[in-house]
Amino acid sequence: MTNTNLAAGTPAAGTRPAELQAAHRARRRRRQTLVHLTQVLVLVVVLGGWQLLVQGDQRGIILYGLPSGIVSRLQAWITEGTAIGSLGAQIWTTLQEALIGFVIGTALGIVCGIALGRIRFLSDVFGPFIKVLNAIPRIVLGSVFVLAFGLGLESKILLVIVLVFFGVFFNAFQGTREVDRNFIANASILGASRWQVTRQVVLPSAFTWIIASLHVSFGFALIGAIVGEFLGGYAGLGVLIKNAQGTFDANGVWAAMVIMGIVALLAEWLITRLERRLLRWRPAQLAGPDL
Repeated sequence: MTNTNLAAGTPAAGTRPAELQAAHRARRRRRQTLVHLTQVLVLVVVLGGWQLLVQGDQRGIILYGLPSGIVSRLQAWITEGTAIGSLGAQIWTTLQEALIGFVIGTALGIVCGIALGRIRFLSDVFGPFIKVLNAIPRIVLGSVFVLAFGLGLESKILLVIVLVFFGVFFNAFQGTREVDRNFIANASILGASRWQVTRQVVLPSAFTWIIASLHVSFGFALIGAIVGEFLGGYAGLGVLIKNAQGTFDANGVWAAMVIMGIVALLAEWLITRLERRLLRWRPAQLAGPDL
């Protein structure tokens, strides 16, 4: 009797986790649907209110632009090109500057952050210099780079490197300092060299800090590229914004900003996917809330 009941009850007990998972997925889908609908509603209210409030005021149209005018400007840029060339060429110029500077600045920030975090002597020697450089308004360096390296890609890439470097450096440095000293001591006792400890213990432990810095750093990379082009350049989204500002074309300014926003969202999506792939070893409860 008891064995029969146990045998009969076994499938029900086995299906309960699956039912809970299905209910959890259903709740997540409902929540995501509600979030997306709310986002669409916010956009409709903001853009619709903007259109209704400004469309009857000629001065307001010149100063603030219109959502319909922004769409028209984007359509014109896509089909007819811009005054300085095709829209694709301007986007690629800015992306090229941002990506090259982002990669170099990230690599330098990781290497220097881990080196100074691991080697006390380097930290004592270079720490004050880094603090002074970090206190300097880095955007101002854009003018120096334009004067020194001209209006080409080099000056923009250097500005991007400077902007990206410090964000990644401080995260890598702090992540290195936050590594559990017991892990380092145990690895050293087991015979690991200093390089092996850095590569197999310190770097994985600091990787969460480093990846977190990339989300902000790519935004800085775009800012550096745009500001560099704004200060002096032949092509790029920054030049489009500068030209639109000079002709009181608010729709053109907003159109370039919309393109920047799309690029930033795509980059954020790619970095998030990279983060999930590289940090799959983390427990699910430490991976952060669902977004």
